[in-house]
Amino acid sequence: MDRLDELALFVAIIDAGSLAGAARRSRRSAAAATRALASLEARAGSRLVERTTRRLAPTPAGLEFAERARGLLAGYEAALSGAAGDAVRGLVRITAPVLFGRKHVAPVVSGFLDAYAETQVELILADRNLDLVEESIDVALRIGQLAESRLVARRVGQVSQIVVASPDYLAARGTPHAPAELSDHDAILGVVRSGLREWRFGANRVRLVPRLIVNEVEAALIAARAGRGIARVLSYQAAEDIAAGRLVRLLVAHEPPPLPVQLVTPSQGLRPARVNAFLDYATAALRRLPVLHAAEPEEKPMPPCSS
Repeated sequence: MDRLDELALFVAIIDAGSLAGAARRSRRSAAAATRALASLEARAGSRLVERTTRRLAPTPAGLEFAERARGLLAGYEAALSGAAGDAVRGLVRITAPVLFGRKHVAPVVSGFLDAYAETQVELILADRNLDLVEESIDVALRIGQLAESRLVARRVGQVSQIVVASPDYLAARGTPHAPAELSDHDAILGVVRSGLREWRFGANRVRLVPRLIVNEVEAALIAARAGRGIARVLSYQAAEDIAAGRLVRLLVAHEPPPLPVQLVTPSQGLRPARVNAFLDYATAALRRLPVLHAAEPEEKPMPPCSS
């Protein structure tokens, strides 16, 4: 392992907080990470990391060393970029939620690959938030408020949490005009760990009678289109069905505030040209999507309840 690799591995140890996490991020073995840390501490003549049973934490000397290491690594990357004329080439690793990724991020990736012939993309679709540092992810699309303050975000739009049902269901069962009326209807619920069968509308909670509980949004939409009940989804997930008249958006006046849709990166430090190119390309493409900035519709009269 050369000295630059050793510095990069040390920075990965600080960012990941563990030798195993740093090893995964750097595609090295845990033994290699341990040796690199021991070697650096021996040459520095100082303990750089405090070891506990659960996590590694940098000492004051380790923090200072890590900052200097980041500067050296950034300078090295800048030198390489300058020598290459800021060429956009290499692998970009991207993650996004499954449905949004399939419908909207995959076409953006395809366009990016056409625009930059010397790039490759690994697109990872997952409905859980992957650790960007530990999984070596360059860019993630996130829906909702960010829980990690270390992430750097570019807002590309917003979506709403909406309630939908099919016209046939509403014709047979009537249209709810207030959240409290949902307790008299069949509901299609996602699986919730708490076991509470309810939806929140601001400070109000509405207990529901689920007709179907399902852990996948596309299955919930299929059931809603078939008239099995009322579902709660994100606006982009039902946009095509609403436009085609297969589903109707309900209780618009009671919807919670929109959720931001953002492209995020692990840090604001110097990024490779390929990552900056993807961020710029994807930001422009996603901001053009109607599903990320559609105006809120007015509620329309629904079919009367059949007698």
